[in-house]
Amino acid sequence: MEEVCLNSEPVFDEGDEYEADGDCSMERDDQAGEIHTKKEPPQPTVGLEFDSFDEAYDFYNVYAKEQGFGIRVGNSWFRSKRKERYRAKLSCSSAGFKKKSEANNPRPETRTGCPVMIVIRLVESKRWRIVEVELEHNHPVSPQEKRFYKSHKKMILAARKSQPVPHPVTEIHTIKLYRTAVVDAGCNGCATVDAREGLNPIDHCSKHLELKEGDAHAVYNYFCRMKLTNPNFFYLMDLDDDGRLRNVFWADARSRAACGFFCDTIAIDSTCLVNKYETPLISFVGVNHHGQHVLLGCGFIGHESVESFVWMFKSWLNCTQGPPPQVIITDQCKTLKSAVSEVFPKARHCYCMWYIMQRVPEKLGGLKGYETIKSLLNKAVYNSLKIAEFEMAWADIIKQHGLGDNKWLQMLYEDRQRWVPVYLKDTFFAGMIPVQEKESWNAFFDGYVHKHTSFKEFVDKYDLALHRKHLKEAMADLESRNPCFELKTRCNFELQLSKVYTKEVFERFQSEVEGMYSCFNTRQVSANGPIMTYIVKERVEVEGNVKEVRNYEVLYETSQVDIRCICSLFNYKGYLCRHALNVLNYNGVEEIPSRYILLRWSKNFKCRYPLDHNFDNIDVYNPIYWYNNLYKRTIPIVEEGARSEDHYRAALHELEELLNRFNIVEDNLM
Repeated sequence: MEEVCLNSEPVFDEGDEYEADGDCSMERDDQAGEIHTKKEPPQPTVGLEFDSFDEAYDFYNVYAKEQGFGIRVGNSWFRSKRKERYRAKLSCSSAGFKKKSEANNPRPETRTGCPVMIVIRLVESKRWRIVEVELEHNHPVSPQEKRFYKSHKKMILAARKSQPVPHPVTEIHTIKLYRTAVVDAGCNGCATVDAREGLNPIDHCSKHLELKEGDAHAVYNYFCRMKLTNPNFFYLMDLDDDGRLRNVFWADARSRAACGFFCDTIAIDSTCLVNKYETPLISFVGVNHHGQHVLLGCGFIGHESVESFVWMFKSWLNCTQGPPPQVIITDQCKTLKSAVSEVFPKARHCYCMWYIMQRVPEKLGGLKGYETIKSLLNKAVYNSLKIAEFEMAWADIIKQHGLGDNKWLQMLYEDRQRWVPVYLKDTFFAGMIPVQEKESWNAFFDGYVHKHTSFKEFVDKYDLALHRKHLKEAMADLESRNPCFELKTRCNFELQLSKVYTKEVFERFQSEVEGMYSCFNTRQVSANGPIMTYIVKERVEVEGNVKEVRNYEVLYETSQVDIRCICSLFNYKGYLCRHALNVLNYNGVEEIPSRYILLRWSKNFKCRYPLDHNFDNIDVYNPIYWYNNLYKRTIPIVEEGARSEDHYRAALHELEELLNRFNIVEDNLM
């Protein structure tokens, strides 16, 4: 696949020269080499960045050709010691005036002193940024006149030469105008979408994003705006051979920083694809220290193929600059399964049980005895504590109701090790997936995108959605600053974690402490050296407010104070269950062992999280690494600065002093 960005390959060869103050007389050339575009490209904008001076020049030259004027290098600034260009002014070819000639028959003046220009500057990241723009000419321009200026002729001659295949782009900042001009081409058709099963591949007549009028421009404008206000904004675009947009991936600075904290377990949310939404959105979602879902990146996917999903996953990996996730949760889909195994070979790939169980009415609703089948299926999936229990319950359902030929149930059983909780007890989910019948799952953009939301509408709502999610996290941070929360029992376990955990996670753990009182008759049933086996009885509510007594087996290792319950709540949710707490209490343990108090739930997690990781293939001179590292190291300053007015003023003063020092350094380089 071709990864295309606003910094595509230069049109010029390395040997081309740029005229510094040459004549701008008009020349003609045959139109065989003319580069045709179907739409007027976007205007130059302050903040757009390029990998080289060549690319910036090429960008402006293509724009000028479409508008109907030529360009030249008006001025250049060089650092004297290294003779390195660090600033340049690209002007309209009608800028300034020619020197007066002493000849008898001087050539007529063709310049008008036109003010149109852009100023580009080499910035800290070794990229060229547009810092000034003037777009209003003082003379008429018309692209219909078919005139070739010298700058355009160079572009055409260079385009005729064979170009080497560029290396894949891993970071994009701006869209190359002569490539984005065809983004909309052919994307306004009415290609029909076939009915599909989940996310199985479909036979589209085209494999690109079906963009409506204004969609491509809205996405492009959003990306340009984000680069101005969000320097660490990342995005990649994938075009087909005809220049049509196939896939898009992006992540803002906060999402990229969150990847460094919360990408141990992620969900790849494909709700919009499954439900055939107009916007084919795919989201990468993690869980933050409050147990809230946090966005780690997202994209639009034009065709549900292994190739497209692989491109999307690799784009996300390029963006994160960190270790790959250990656990990945998706919907049940063979295409996704293949893509995940290719890009994340070491990750545990699981299916979201909630999505699967939500399809039961659709898949089995027409069967005789459906209500009974549904009840038995729920009991087998949610209540089985041992694999043998599930296997027996499933076999009974199939046999009693004659479902041996049901293709959907056969497929579920074949994949049972990826979605049935009893097979996933050794997998850490950080509370990402529901494992109890009463729990539910909400897509990250739930309420912001519906079946007929267009690309343009989604881009407009994207910032609002993220703002509300960030506000919710900020409020949770504020509420968690209390040194101790309200206690509901006299249990020391509750007091211990009230000083450590964030408010939302503590309240979830608190329900387990309260649940200790529904447990009874804790007794030891066997011992094998230091490992003791206990049975804890609990009254649990089942259908129709009916309660039944269930037995939970708990293993307790006395020398290391290691404990594990058969319900495996610790791996599912990240905190100990009521049954394990009962056994600890039974053995006179007054504090929860430190190995069961996870750092990721602590109030000051972002401050205490280790900043320096020994990841392979991390370029410590990469600006992306600089940004993420600085972001993490400034979080403690923000946390402490918000504790009081005095702290706030002190932090603000020091930050302002630091910015002033940066400005002084910048001025010395000019």
